[in-house]
Amino acid sequence: MGEWRTGLRDGVGIALGYFTISIAFGLAAVRSGLTPLVATVISFTNLSSSGQFAGVTILAEAGSLAELALTVLLINLRYVLMAFSLSQRLAPGIGTGRRLLMGYGVTDEIYALALGRRVVTAPYYLGLMVLPVLGWTAGTLAGAVLGQVLPPSLQSAMGVLLYAMFVAIVVPPARSSGPVLAVVALAGSVSVLLAALPLAVAPGWRLIVATCVAAALGATLFPVGDADRPAGARP
Repeated sequence: MGEWRTGLRDGVGIALGYFTISIAFGLAAVRSGLTPLVATVISFTNLSSSGQFAGVTILAEAGSLAELALTVLLINLRYVLMAFSLSQRLAPGIGTGRRLLMGYGVTDEIYALALGRRVVTAPYYLGLMVLPVLGWTAGTLAGAVLGQVLPPSLQSAMGVLLYAMFVAIVVPPARSSGPVLAVVALAGSVSVLLAALPLAVAPGWRLIVATCVAAALGATLFPVGDADRPAGARP
């Protein structure tokens, strides 16, 4: 129980942050026509802020299922890489069932905390997951319920939380890394260019094309060498 309690304690800060951000998702979801139940289930099963917001945006724009699936897949591909990296730190003897459950809880913040340990045990990681999952789900439910009772003017005002979240995610790494800033600027430029074309490219496909173009050029122009890899990471 010691490892589990340590993980539970370490997850408190993440849970508080998730609760705040997921309120914005709950509001956005009900404004897009989803019910509080559907919005809450989406959060509980996805645990992906950027993927969920993009998916709700596509649903609100009446985008196709192909747009929805491909967009969320591209946004969430980073979790696959995180899971591969984290697997190198897992304690021996963790079975497939527990690994799958731990994989469900891979998020940016949980991964960052877990990677700070030389060896990640199953009790620690499962404890670390509990409160963030509950915080993200409960915040979504709270936001969805608020979205049904708040006046439209106040809902629109609270919609700024979504943009604030993306600014908070993008600006710090872009300020500290030239390559990240270049890739962000390139993705934004491609998206604006596609929006200006007279081809009526749907928002979901604009996001997909901009992501692929920026990621491909970023990987080509700014390859990650061995010296840039995180400690303990394998090529």
